[in-house]
Amino acid sequence: MSTQTQNSDAYTLYKQNVQKFFENITKQTPQYFQSITHLQDECMKTCEKSINAAVSMQQEFAKKSGMKTDIPDSAKTAIVDTNKQIVQASTINNQLVKTTIDATVQNIKTFNDNVNAFADLNKNIIQSWMTPFTQKN
Repeated sequence: MSTQTQNSDAYTLYKQNVQKFFENITKQTPQYFQSITHLQDECMKTCEKSINAAVSMQQEFAKKSGMKTDIPDSAKTAIVDTNKQIVQASTINNQLVKTTIDATVQNIKTFNDNVNAFADLNKNIIQSWMTPFTQKN
């Protein structure tokens, strides 16, 4: 809101400042999420590269020292199966979190859709309380 009103009523001033605050947040939020997503992506890449580098170094050491690195089939099967279970659990966990977030968003939208109805109800209650005390002309 670029134009200021002449009204210096406390509630008008409050509403103007709240509006400015949320306009500012609305502009900043996409940049914030973009930065967080970029940070998360860089962290994941760094973690993956670090693990791969450590494994390569260990592999090189084992190779140069003549260390045997063969894994029995039963151990290999156990490792692969465990990894599959971890990936599956992670996928299910992500689905649960997404479903929970989606439900929360829907609940907030529902509340948002009903805020005016709640406010109108409260105004009617206040009016009914005040009616006996107001003077009739």
